[in-house]
Amino acid sequence: MAYDETRYIQEPEDPSQSQQPLATSYEGTLQPELVLRGRYRIQGVLGVGGMGAVYQARDLNFPEVTKLCAVKEMINLANDPAMRETTIRNFQREANILATLNHPAIPEIFDFFSEGNRAYLVLEFIRGKDLEALMNIADGFLPVEQVRQWAIEICDVLGYLHSRQPEPVVFRDMKPSNVMIDQFKKIRLIDFGIAKTFDVTKGHTMIGTEGYSPPEQYRGEVSPQSDIYALGASLHHVLTRRDPRLEPPFSFENRPISLFNPDVPEAFAEIVNRALAYEPQERFAAIDEMKVALEALGSGGVRPGLSQVISPDGAGISERLSMAAGEVLAVWQFQVEDEIRSTPFVEKGVVYIGAYDNNLWALDAKEGSLVWKYPTEGGIASDPTVEAGYVFVGSEDRILYAVDARSGRVQWTYITNGRIYTSPCVALGHVFFGSDDHNLYAVKAANGRLNWTFEAQSPIRSSPFVSDEMLYFGTETGDFYGLAPDGEMVWRFKARRAISSSPTVNEGLVYFGSNDWNVYALDGENGFTVWRFRAQRPVYSSPAYSNGKIYVGSVDGHLYALDALNGREIWKYKTEDQITSSPLVYMGVVYVGSIDKYLYALNAETGDLLWRFGTEGPIVSSPAADDGLVYIGSTDNRLYALKA
Repeated sequence: MAYDETRYIQEPEDPSQSQQPLATSYEGTLQPELVLRGRYRIQGVLGVGGMGAVYQARDLNFPEVTKLCAVKEMINLANDPAMRETTIRNFQREANILATLNHPAIPEIFDFFSEGNRAYLVLEFIRGKDLEALMNIADGFLPVEQVRQWAIEICDVLGYLHSRQPEPVVFRDMKPSNVMIDQFKKIRLIDFGIAKTFDVTKGHTMIGTEGYSPPEQYRGEVSPQSDIYALGASLHHVLTRRDPRLEPPFSFENRPISLFNPDVPEAFAEIVNRALAYEPQERFAAIDEMKVALEALGSGGVRPGLSQVISPDGAGISERLSMAAGEVLAVWQFQVEDEIRSTPFVEKGVVYIGAYDNNLWALDAKEGSLVWKYPTEGGIASDPTVEAGYVFVGSEDRILYAVDARSGRVQWTYITNGRIYTSPCVALGHVFFGSDDHNLYAVKAANGRLNWTFEAQSPIRSSPFVSDEMLYFGTETGDFYGLAPDGEMVWRFKARRAISSSPTVNEGLVYFGSNDWNVYALDGENGFTVWRFRAQRPVYSSPAYSNGKIYVGSVDGHLYALDALNGREIWKYKTEDQITSSPLVYMGVVYVGSIDKYLYALNAETGDLLWRFGTEGPIVSSPAADDGLVYIGSTDNRLYALKA
């Protein structure tokens, strides 16, 4: 191995407050307080390797805050010109590969430069430990379910690499020490020193780590299946605590997982064994196939402790669900002509709902009978809002409508240049809404006349929130804006992926989710990050605040309850599929829909399941409640009213 032996790991706590010092310097390393390129002040050594070190540094471009980064060094002492050129080229390749990648589990690269005979990569600083270090300090085996979740996350990032165009990126050095577990207990894949784009027509140098590398890699042959084998070897190591570097090569079949760790389900062991097949064609055809197999275990193969969750009357979870199915009945249901994806709005005994049949519907909230309907020219995913006797709603026909709430007659319209998926926010005498034409609009609520527009440079699917004379919304390029009421930008925050989640605000903090898997809490005045919580998959769901907690769903299938002040997980509840619906908290109960076709009712304090109601289609709509009833739409073309 060469320079890729270095590590940039650190304790989860703030290093400036940690009682554990950074690694001591050795001869040849940069000394603390040295400033590179007039910007990066070295604070200490995080790890050392055969051709350099990794340092913790402070970015002096941010004098008001302590912004840390990892500076990876390569010292080129080769005398042979060809060797020097190869060494530099390899280091540059790592920089170039990282610069083209954008995934929550891959460290972000900030800079690349040379000084004398040393070259440097400046990378995102990760607080945490690598998986091998966690194994070494653990008293026994790591929890099987936690290992499964990490394995799914690793499959996700490897799938991202393998799907890169025009050529896949093969990591080539998957092993526990190259998997960081960050402060949010999520995986981060580090050390891309030997990662390489894969070209089936070319041979490859034999490089990797003995024990984890597959047989073909020793022959200089590499493909995405090579990463599958190395992941299998890494999982075998973690689950059995038997280091493959100390065992005869390719001898995993002689060390069955059950022999060392009987807590690992047979189905999990079979997945690992298939990944470790000697011949590449006998392994999983793709890393995504392995991921699906691991996810399928969640329905019964691994989830320890779920069957022990007991209700006060002694019934287990499965029995309670059966009971609930017989007890929870709809008060009424109303069938429209296409899918319902928007959220109902209830006002003065009438529930308003948009549907993909192009209609805005008004129904009697108690009986579900039709009051009126108004036809637009496109599907309605926008949530209707009622204010001052008008129902405001956007449509895929690019128009915002103001409809009389009593008669269903249109009062005015405003035409944009893009489809409208955001839900209008009415405040300060104006209607604020975003469009796929990249603009946020402020029009007068009384007559629809334009006051101002703000160009966000990408589609807006995040519905705006107006609070304390500030307006907040996100965009599909990951920009999140704080605007003044006159449309002037006050600050901008950048997430790593799209923000379709709509913000909520409480006591000066702005909460929203992102497709980069994070839930963010920002200071509403300046956009500084107060905390972030990392889910296991993207977050499309919009957060709900109640009683000091933030409730939010994720594509990972969980509903999370987080401490609103610090983002710590209080509880989470796993449904059977993705959650893109936004939760509602009403009378001490949190309601949320799932792609598994159920509406869930959970105790807001404990996360215990109270009941669930099944529909005939995935639920992407979010619930609404009023006067003891909960309303939810489904892609089965129905709106349901249930007793809260």
